[in-house]
Amino acid sequence: MTTATNRSAADSATAVERLIRMYRRMVAIRLFEERVNDLYTRALMPGLAHLYIGEEAVAVGICEALAGDDYITSTHRGHGHCLAKGASADRMFAELLGKKSGYCKGKGGSMHIADPTTGNLGANAIVAGSAGIATGAAFSSKYLRTNRVVVCFFGEGALGQGVLYEAMNLAQLWKLPVIYACENNLYNEYTHYSETTAGEILARPAAFGLAAESVDGQDVRAVYGTAARLVDRARRGEGPAFLLSNTYRFRGHHVGDVSRDYYRTKQEEQRWMVERDPITILADGLIERNLADRAQLDRIHSELTSEMNAAVESALAAPYPTPDEAEQDVYA
Repeated sequence: MTTATNRSAADSATAVERLIRMYRRMVAIRLFEERVNDLYTRALMPGLAHLYIGEEAVAVGICEALAGDDYITSTHRGHGHCLAKGASADRMFAELLGKKSGYCKGKGGSMHIADPTTGNLGANAIVAGSAGIATGAAFSSKYLRTNRVVVCFFGEGALGQGVLYEAMNLAQLWKLPVIYACENNLYNEYTHYSETTAGEILARPAAFGLAAESVDGQDVRAVYGTAARLVDRARRGEGPAFLLSNTYRFRGHHVGDVSRDYYRTKQEEQRWMVERDPITILADGLIERNLADRAQLDRIHSELTSEMNAAVESALAAPYPTPDEAEQDVYA
């Protein structure tokens, strides 16, 4: 083989490895969220959680384009972002259950998980609440010359919050290495976004001069490809970008939102679940291109099922923090 042929073969193998890795991560997120829902319905988990089921390709595709020390900020629907950036399932379950071994020692819960060791600066229950944090982190990256890129995840509901526009304005003025990743799952809680968001979404970041692109958020390959270009652009010092991922949450706004007929139809849900499941789309693509077979994908599912079951049992058995720890590690 020539050197060029060897390089081509290596690149091809790397691309296949990446696709399999992204498939594993999407399945892991799906299984994690299904167990979160089970813990809630069995009254084992305090509070609520906002499931990421159906949107897995967005977090996985974007985080695959990042380096290990790059930063992300997350949202109230943040479990997928945490796992995609490298968080451990057992510590996440522990946090959801209020256990001492959780990422925030049981004090943050579902909507406030943070893991600086993997570059996750934290989920945020406030809509658009992390826009300033992400932009500030991007400023520090440029000022300190660390070459880190920051991704700010938010839902389309954040387009109604002024802080997002203030942050994008400064990011563009100062050419900061930040990507504003809008996950448009069509609904602001129980209201279709078309009833709350005037005009075209991409026209808003474009007004500030940001590079603005949209992508099919159910196709992890498309998400990764677009995100990789924008991340490289930011790392070269060419400034911020806005990535609109069109996606859909298969479940309710939160785990208690079971009957959704009053704001969207069962037919709509079924159409997305059957025709637009991101995991099925990638699996079918891998099989059709002879990059994997059904048995291999089934083994991945089985392995991750065992891992998630073990993570849940570990979290359930973990101790709660003691009363004297109530005021420790609390900054308010």
